[in-house]
Amino acid sequence: MKKILSLLLALTMVLCLCACGGTKDNDNSNDVTGFTTVNEGKLTMATNAQFPPYEYFEGATEIVGIDAEIAGAIAEKLGLELLIDDMEFDSTIEAVKGGKADIALAGMTVTPERSEVVNFTESYATGVQVVIVADNSEITSVEDLFAEGANYIIGVQRNTTGDLYTTWELEDGGLATIDRYSKGADAVHALITGKVDCVVIDNEPAKAFVAELDGLKILDTEYVEEMYAGAMNKENEALYNAVNAAIKELIADGTVQSIIDKYITSN
Repeated sequence: MKKILSLLLALTMVLCLCACGGTKDNDNSNDVTGFTTVNEGKLTMATNAQFPPYEYFEGATEIVGIDAEIAGAIAEKLGLELLIDDMEFDSTIEAVKGGKADIALAGMTVTPERSEVVNFTESYATGVQVVIVADNSEITSVEDLFAEGANYIIGVQRNTTGDLYTTWELEDGGLATIDRYSKGADAVHALITGKVDCVVIDNEPAKAFVAELDGLKILDTEYVEEMYAGAMNKENEALYNAVNAAIKELIADGTVQSIIDKYITSN
C-alpha cells in the first residue's frame, strides 16, 4: 500500500510540473508580472530628440539626455532593453495610442486634454515655459504679451504646451498670431531672421539656444510652470503599473534626481 501511495504521489507531482511547464510555454508576456510590450523584450520609448537636455542626439545616432537615462533605468528594473524611436513631437502620443511605442518621454507636460487619451505616470520633473526675445526687443516681460492691443507673432514648437497655452490665452483672445514649427530650433531660427517677435519654449532648451546663439535673451518672468511625466496607452494597464512602480522607486531612491542633476546644474 505504501508503494502504491508513493507512486500515486510521484505521478501527481509529475502531472503538476507538466501543467506548470505548459502554462509558461504558452505565456506571451515578457515578464512574470504579465505585462506585454510592443517589441518583445524591449521597452520602446517615443520621443522627439530636439529637446536638450531631456533628449538630444550625441553624434549621428545616439540619443541621450534626462528622459533617455530615466527610460534606461526603468527598462533595467523591468528586465527589458531600451529602444528609443525618434519622431515629430506631435506623433509621440499617437505612437503610444496606436501601439507603436510603450511610453512617450519627451518633456511631456501633463494636461487635462492629454489625460483623456493616455495615462500619465508619476511626474518626475518640473518644467517652466519661458519667452525668448531678441536683445533689442520691445517685449520686456510676459505681461507685454497680454497688454491691450498687443498683436505679436509668437513662434512655438507644434503641439507642445507652449503652443497650447499661447493659442488658448493669446491667439484665441486676438492678442497674437502663433507660428507653429516642427522643431523648437526652427522657431528660434524664425526669431533670429525676424519672422516672429518671440518664442515660447521650455526653459532648458531655451537656455541651450541662448547660450549657442548671439543676440537672444530669456525674459526674467516665466510664462507658466508645468509637470513632466511619461505618457502610456490606457489599455495596457499591466505595463503601466509596472512602469509607474519603477518610476516611483527611482524617484524614492534618488536615481531620478541624480540624472536630472547630471544635466541641469543650479545657477
